[in-house]
Amino acid sequence: MRNQGVNITAIVTVADDGGSSGELRESITSMAPPGDLRNVLVALSDMPKLYSDIFQYRFKKEDKFLANHALGNLIIAGMSEMRDSTYEAVQLLAKMMHVDGKVYPSSDEPLVLHAVFTDGTTAVGESKIALSRKTIDHVYVTNQNNDDVVKAAPKVVSAILEADMIVLGPGSLFTSILPNLMIPEIHEALSRTEAEIVYVCNIMTQKGETEHFTDADHVKVLNKHLKKPFISTVLVNIEKVPDAYIDFEVYDEHLVQVTHDFVALREQGCRVVSADFLELRGDCVYHDGDKVIEELLRIVSGAKR
Repeated sequence: MRNQGVNITAIVTVADDGGSSGELRESITSMAPPGDLRNVLVALSDMPKLYSDIFQYRFKKEDKFLANHALGNLIIAGMSEMRDSTYEAVQLLAKMMHVDGKVYPSSDEPLVLHAVFTDGTTAVGESKIALSRKTIDHVYVTNQNNDDVVKAAPKVVSAILEADMIVLGPGSLFTSILPNLMIPEIHEALSRTEAEIVYVCNIMTQKGETEHFTDADHVKVLNKHLKKPFISTVLVNIEKVPDAYIDFEVYDEHLVQVTHDFVALREQGCRVVSADFLELRGDCVYHDGDKVIEELLRIVSGAKR
């Protein structure tokens, strides 16, 4: 929603424990994982493309110690240590990168994501949860000391309470969206806010997380975790993904297209906006950002009226 005259605040999950982010959070235990923060900073930045390409550069797997680390992750790690705060590091980088909007980590400490499956077993760690291929009953977060007292980062709660619209997704339901919502202060703020809360439903089901899910199942999980129906509007793609379009050898997380259950969605008290939000690109499927933004702007302007 850049360049649309809208004040954007991105609240970014800090429960990632895989890849470069996972290695860095093990090396610098007080630092929140930088990968998602890096991507959001670049997405909202007005830097020349060369600079963003440098920030996103990932070292080759043959580079031993630096193998697979993104340069931007190392910069965030260094600045987090220098400032003794990932939150402060991100605010400084946002100024340096001419970010159009605000970027806040959901917490100023790395979080550990826990999943409880319907058979009573558990898994610990964002990168490990989907590997079991079991049905998830619920998730929750702790800090690295296994302490249930998890605090939101500065200004996160006020940003939620002052917003006209809160957009959740698209993204991995249990491992990207819910970790933020499981922070008690954020949970409470979402229960108190008068903002329009919009969920952008995923186009495809995801292996180990939302297998066999309808769009209504996604919303049911969100409402279950917040213990109340809190989603105001759901954006649903109804354009069919062409058969055999996705290269499943490369994009192996995706299973099948999410099916629709509009009756069950409305029973949960949310408005449904169904349209063609599909973009086909590089043997995979994405939301068409321009179409989603156009719809979000229409919703928020209507809410203000």
